[in-house]
Amino acid sequence: MLESWIPITIAAAFLQNLRSVLQKSLNGRVSMAGAAYARFFYAWPFSIVYVGLLHQVGGYTVPHVNGEFLLYVTMGGVAQILFTVVLLWMFTFRSFAVGTTFSKLEVIYIAGFGALLMGDYVGHFILLAIFIGSAGTIILSLTETQISFAGLMRGMKEKATLVGLFCAGLLGASVVCFRAAALSLNDPSFLMAAGFTLMIALIFQTVFMGVWFLFFRPHEFKPLLIEWKKASVVGIVGMVGSVCWFTAFTLQDAAYVRALGQVELIFTFLAGLLIFREKMKLSELLAMALIVISILMILLAA
Repeated sequence: MLESWIPITIAAAFLQNLRSVLQKSLNGRVSMAGAAYARFFYAWPFSIVYVGLLHQVGGYTVPHVNGEFLLYVTMGGVAQILFTVVLLWMFTFRSFAVGTTFSKLEVIYIAGFGALLMGDYVGHFILLAIFIGSAGTIILSLTETQISFAGLMRGMKEKATLVGLFCAGLLGASVVCFRAAALSLNDPSFLMAAGFTLMIALIFQTVFMGVWFLFFRPHEFKPLLIEWKKASVVGIVGMVGSVCWFTAFTLQDAAYVRALGQVELIFTFLAGLLIFREKMKLSELLAMALIVISILMILLAA
């Protein structure tokens, strides 16, 4: 029987891919930071509605907040915001493409942080699957950024490399902290635990990043309000996707979830191949093959 976290993760990956496409529609209308903020700003009201429906319609009890929960959800929220800010900063570097490549290794960090923080040991077979999938991700990123492997090695000494690895670490930390926050509620309903954690995280991130915008980039806030129709769609799709991610994290080790979540890259690949009729390079086919092998290994272990 297929475990429930598997289709939920696949749905999350698909919705994340869709949210990224919708976010691109905001390019030129709002800043990159504004487009990133839209996922929080226009999502939190819908997260409240979701939790309300779980309570009123589903009959689930709203969890009691404890200190451990507040600590983890705050750490996760701050880490995710810092990831966004640091990633935007990295784009100003001359060698940002190299850093971008290394920023995609968050699954490795998740496995490490999960083991250290929560005792989520994945085993050698899953670690092998994670490294195979990460190799595919790096090859795909090298192809997209048109960097050779030799160029990547030369770029190891650049500041962008360390910043890229730091970005991956921040994203990995946020995932593990959100899983820890949801589990710390000790709620019998995984749906309510995940939904409530997401709601609190979104409210915190909206306020925290909103204050940063008002003080440091107030001119970028107005376009976000003007483009409310497109931005709100980004927020809704992002919120539903996040519900799926948080639910999957509550059900299964985060490393399993994010490793399987690399199926998002396959969705992007198929869209380019079937819809946009893009010609695929040999390196892209190799990357997809490695990612497919990694996913099949995850499913086999699950």
